[in-house]
Amino acid sequence: MHILPTISTMFIVISAIFVGFGWYHIVKGNRETHQKLMVFGAIFALAFFLIYMSRTLFEGNTSFGGPESLKLPYHLFLFFHIALATLGGVLGLITLWYAYKNKFFQHKRIGRVAAIVWLLTAPTGVIVYILLYVMYPGGTTKPVIDAIFGL
Repeated sequence: MHILPTISTMFIVISAIFVGFGWYHIVKGNRETHQKLMVFGAIFALAFFLIYMSRTLFEGNTSFGGPESLKLPYHLFLFFHIALATLGGVLGLITLWYAYKNKFFQHKRIGRVAAIVWLLTAPTGVIVYILLYVMYPGGTTKPVIDAIFGL
């Protein structure tokens, strides 16, 4: 079993659930509940990131083990997911910073985009997980650059 990828994928899904409910509560005017849910969402996103980065540094990343005909579509999808995740992480940090500084106009403006990006990132991450560990046997574990570019 692939315990660390499973845990990190669960954390990113949990993070997105907290973000979704947090967004719902701010729309309903429940600022305090919104704040708590978003902090939990950030904590689970950070836990995901720490597990993912430590695994990447110490073990490497798993290359795609599916059929050769799906290798290019998989890698294009992976690039899309990585771009979304990076953008979501950066926008999330900016949004948290604005909230911390009580700059709620900027927080609200960036936060909407950050939430949408994060709510798209989680399902694409689950799809990557399914393709790497459920549908097809994982390929070899190799340095991150090699795995990302299919080398």
